[in-house]
Amino acid sequence: MSGHSHWATIRRKKGAEDAKRGKLFTRLSREITMAAREGGGDPDTNPRLALAIANAKSNNMPKDRIERAIKRGTGEDKDATALEEIMYEGYAPHGVALMIECVTDNRNRSVSEVRHILNKMGGSMGEMGSVAWQFDRKSYFLFSAEQLDYDGAFELAIEAGADDVTEEDNAIEIIGPVEAYKTLADSLKNAGVTPEEAGLRMMPKQEMALSVEDTLQVLKVIEALEELDDVQNVYHNLQISDEVMAALAKE
Repeated sequence: MSGHSHWATIRRKKGAEDAKRGKLFTRLSREITMAAREGGGDPDTNPRLALAIANAKSNNMPKDRIERAIKRGTGEDKDATALEEIMYEGYAPHGVALMIECVTDNRNRSVSEVRHILNKMGGSMGEMGSVAWQFDRKSYFLFSAEQLDYDGAFELAIEAGADDVTEEDNAIEIIGPVEAYKTLADSLKNAGVTPEEAGLRMMPKQEMALSVEDTLQVLKVIEALEELDDVQNVYHNLQISDEVMAALAKE
C-alpha cells in the first residue's frame, strides 16, 4: 500500500505544479474528451466522465471549456482535431518497467518525444507487449478516510466486487477488476465519497526496490515524461519507500 499512497502524494504535488504552469487544464480537458468518446456525454451514465468533470470543476476549469471537451469527445464539435489514446511501453534506468499513456493528435510526434526522453535519460523504448505483461489493468480509487472509515469502505467495496481495500496515512485505496469499475464508482457516489483519484490504471504485478539514489534517478525520468504535453499518465513498477519520500521532501 505505501508505495501506491506515496506515489499518489507525488502525483498531487505534480498536479499542483501543473496548475501553476497552466498545463493542468489541457490534461483535464483531454481526459474529459476521451471519457466522453468511450462512454458517451452523459456523466450520469458514464462514471469516467463524471469523475473527469468533477476533477475539472475542483480545479476551477471554466464551464464552457468542460462543455467543449465533452462535445469534442462525442463528435458534436466537428472542427476539433481528432485525439487518440496510445499506450507506449519502455524501460527507465535500472530496468524499471514503464507504461506511458498518451492522448495525442499526432502519434509520430508523441512516440518521437517519448523515445527522446528515454534515450537521453538512460532508458529505452520497448516493443508492444514487452512490458505490458508485468501489469494488470485494474479499477482504482483513492480517498480520505475522513469521508468513509476503513470498515465502511471495506464492506462497500467487497459488496461491489473489489479485490483489495487498504488504509495508510488516513488514505483508503480500493482496487478491483475492470468490470467492477462502474459498480464501485456508483457505490462510492451513493455513500457520499468523492475520490481524490479514480479510474482504470495499470497496476504492477510486482514492485522493484532500488536504492534511494537510483529511485530518485528513475523518478526524474518519469517526471520528464509527464512534462510532455501528450502524456497523460506514466505507470511503473518502482517501489516508493519512506526514505525516498523523505529525500523528496528535502528537495
